[in-house]
Amino acid sequence: MRHVSLGRTCLVLSLFAAAPAAAAGPDSPTFSKHVAPIFQEKCEACHRPDSIAPMPLRTFEEARPWARSIKARVEARQMPPWHIDKTIGVKAFKDDRSLSDEQIETIARWVDQGAPQGDPKDMPAAKTWPAAQVWTYAESIGQKEPDLIIRSAPWTQKAKANDTWWKPIVDSGVTEPRWVRAVEVRPSSIKGRKVTHHANADILQVDPDAPAAEMTPGRFSEWAVGKGPELMRPDSGMLMLPGARIAWDIHYSSSNEDVTDAVELGIYFYPKGQQPKYRQHLIRMGRTGAGALDIPPNTVQLTETYFPLREAARLESFQPHMHLRGKAMTLEALLPSGENVVISHVPEFSFMWHSTYVYADDAAPLLPKGTIIKVKAWHDNTAANKANPDPNVWVGYGGRTVDEMAHAWVNVTYLKEEEYLGEIRARQAKLTAAANRR
Repeated sequence: MRHVSLGRTCLVLSLFAAAPAAAAGPDSPTFSKHVAPIFQEKCEACHRPDSIAPMPLRTFEEARPWARSIKARVEARQMPPWHIDKTIGVKAFKDDRSLSDEQIETIARWVDQGAPQGDPKDMPAAKTWPAAQVWTYAESIGQKEPDLIIRSAPWTQKAKANDTWWKPIVDSGVTEPRWVRAVEVRPSSIKGRKVTHHANADILQVDPDAPAAEMTPGRFSEWAVGKGPELMRPDSGMLMLPGARIAWDIHYSSSNEDVTDAVELGIYFYPKGQQPKYRQHLIRMGRTGAGALDIPPNTVQLTETYFPLREAARLESFQPHMHLRGKAMTLEALLPSGENVVISHVPEFSFMWHSTYVYADDAAPLLPKGTIIKVKAWHDNTAANKANPDPNVWVGYGGRTVDEMAHAWVNVTYLKEEEYLGEIRARQAKLTAAANRR
């Protein structure tokens, strides 16, 4: 745990000490008994027929030809896609889809010993997956679908066409103030996922309590390749007002076929009359606009940008956003005391997986008023970057996939001073209780 004293206040980045050493995996793992359960838990959501992965991994026959490739990807922690370094800064997250050290060891040992099938009777029961796209949160919330689904106007992206930005504005249909507890954005089809790079949804509404000018105006949700849904922290939410409209900003890239698709915004409301204590804001930190990025050929370049917190705040989540030459990103806090603290570090950014890292409830950074958030981004414009389309050209800021960006999407809950101090005291009490149990 990192705990920095700030006189009357303090910063808690994590309540979790280093994890204990993982237990050793089985000496002679087989696919049926040891590997298949791991694939079901962490891989099959994508690696199954008609999903986004290039091959299914449900059976021994499907997985065996890819054994050595699987070992290489999991040992490098490229798969499953969870690229944040959990040894730096905050260490506890919600919906962590990464493999444990023991799981990685089990897969590696299985491959090294010839990738045996084992007894087919040891196979776990096949996991049932829906035949089509589903709304991730619907079942857990006890619904068949979100309370409100807002669709963009459809767009046809022609085969091998240039990148396209589609910006329709649609009515939400909301006729009374409603608080939002979860948001899901998704292309409406699997083919749509292959051409939709990102989809921003801004909310246009008359809001007398709109966020200060420091925030991205009206940003409601942002979806990018590989990103999942967003569930607000308990007693937190976003507010939709009567007459609200959604302004879409959708970036389409091309494939080898014509694809017609729309983007869907699924919204789950709090029950009518229930108002959460905190209002959450999605903020783009580290604006690297035109002229702010200028990456020479065959170089790795560091960019630093800053964002001031004019009130105390709790950071709820962190999502790096870069393009093909994006290499790494770090989120740091420059405290009023002068101390610099690393919050999160993504050392191996992947353009194909714009993951949002949601901090665990007791690990979400609490930051005092006057903190400055520093966003450090590295771009690799060399031949060593396998995703780089051309290391011999200058690269600047732009919306095309071959251009670059460097910002972090951060969900922020601003806190009044007494609320901030109350959160600090609650965490200190938990730390004390945990220490007394040891």
